[in-house]
Parts: sequence; C-alpha cells; structure tokens
Amino acid sequence: MKENYLAKWLNNELSEQELAEFKRSEAFASYEKIIGASESLEAPTFDLERALHDFKKARESSDKKVVRLHPSRYLMRIAAAITVLFAATYFYISSLDETFSTDYAQRTEVVLPDASEVLLNADSKLSYSARKWDEERNLSLEGEAFFKVAKGKKFTVATDAGTVSVLGTQFNVESRKGFFEVTCFEGLVSVNFQGTERKLPAGTSFMVINGTVLPAETPSASEPSWIRNESTFKSIPLLYVFDEFQRQYDIKVETNNIDLQQLFTGSFSNTNINLALQSISAPSQIKYSLEKNKVLFYAENAP
Repeated sequence: MKENYLAKWLNNELSEQELAEFKRSEAFASYEKIIGASESLEAPTFDLERALHDFKKARESSDKKVVRLHPSRYLMRIAAAITVLFAATYFYISSLDETFSTDYAQRTEVVLPDASEVLLNADSKLSYSARKWDEERNLSLEGEAFFKVAKGKKFTVATDAGTVSVLGTQFNVESRKGFFEVTCFEGLVSVNFQGTERKLPAGTSFMVINGTVLPAETPSASEPSWIRNESTFKSIPLLYVFDEFQRQYDIKVETNNIDLQQLFTGSFSNTNINLALQSISAPSQIKYSLEKNKVLFYAENAP
C-alpha cells in the first residue's frame, strides 16, 4: 500500500482502482474501526464569553490590597508592642516566688532581702515573694529551718500546721507530717495554732504531735542541735526519730516487730552513721542491720 493512500482515503480522493487496492491491504480493517469509533465521539462545547468572565473574576480576586502606613505610625506601633511585651514579662517574673529546697542529707543557707538568715535542714522547702518583701516579710516553710531575723516589720512563717510571727529574733520551726514544733532562742515568738495564739519567750518551745499539744523540751543552747550536726529528742515517738534518721543520711529505714510509738529520749550524730545507729538502738533496746542504703531496725525477739 502506498503511504499516501491513507490520507487520500480520509479526504475521499482515491480512484476506484486505488480504493480497491487499499481495501485489500492488512491495515484497512484497523483504519475502518478507528474511523467508526471516532464518528461516535462529540467534541466538548466551549463558551467563549463565560470563559472570559471567569478569567476576569479570578484575576480580580487575586489582586491584593496594599495599605500603606505612615513610617512614624508604623514605628510607634512596634514600640508599643515591645513595651507591652517587656511589661508583661517583668510582671510575670517579679510575681514568681523565690524558692529554696534541700534533699535528704543536704542543708542550705539562705540570706533574705533584709539580711535575715535562714538555715534550711534536710528535706525542707522555703519560699517567699521577693517583689512584695519590702511590704510584708512573709515566708512559707515545709520541713525545718532556723531563723535569725533582722529587726524590722513583722516577720511571718506559714506552715501547714500553724503560723509563726516575730519582729526580730532567733527561732527554729519544724513542720513535718504529724509533727510541729517551734522553739524560741532569742526575743519573743508568737505561734498561731488552730486559731489560738501562744507567746513563746526565749528559752521555751511549743510542740504538737498528731494534733495534740504536748510539753516541749526547754532548749539548753542558743541554737538547735541539728546546727551542730546532732538530732536531739526528748520523749518523742520512735517513728519521728526514724524519719529524721532517713532525712539526715538519705537511707531507707525498715522496721520489724517494733512499737513505733515507743518514746525515745536522746540524740544521734548527723555525720557518723554507725555511731548514730548505736545511739538509737541502745536506749531503745532494739537491734539493727545495715546493708548499703537500707537499715532494718528489729526487736531482739523478732523472727
């Protein structure tokens, strides 16, 4: 088949002889099927006016409006935003409390804005508002601390058990779970417990165990014994003695067949664990077993 037969056939220009020869070719059947299928197809309609309208609409929506600001107003807005940001940041930071805490077997010393000094015992937390300090000397205490308060406005220590207030003095506060004790070493201390106020002159203490007010030991020194690395007790249940031992040595205490309400009078070293264990076990007539970071106290007849 000649190459131009297809074009001449499509244009209906073949002679009878050429048409007969083209129909005898192998490709004619395929061409004929293609022509038959194409005749059933319809070309899509095209609305020129609608296409032009849609194009203009799309172009208008894509145009961005530009608002020109006066340079000075623009800078003023930036400056105002920065001022607000700094003010908010300063207010947030200044409203935060100053917080100091200690872990087991740790102590720290805190100097307050008025030069008052606080010695924080193990496992304790102290916080106050530095921003409001000039207006009110208020602190919050969890644990135990010894205070040397500079003279000035009323100085208040708030605990879960009660509130202690002074003007200028030296005193110790211990507030633990089930245990609350305040000891005045110098000046006069006011203790508010369950709505009742008590005045403690120098050399007196106030103690509460499990909600019951008990007679407290009269301090024989000018500072609490833990400042000298000793923990001292007078008629205190063994439960609280063991708790203090754990705090001072960061060691786990377990007991077996021991009456934790048994009263203990004595002291133990906060720096020598073997001496401390002997100081606790001998007066209490109990035994102990020390293994790494754990100690077991047990009665002599315990299994």
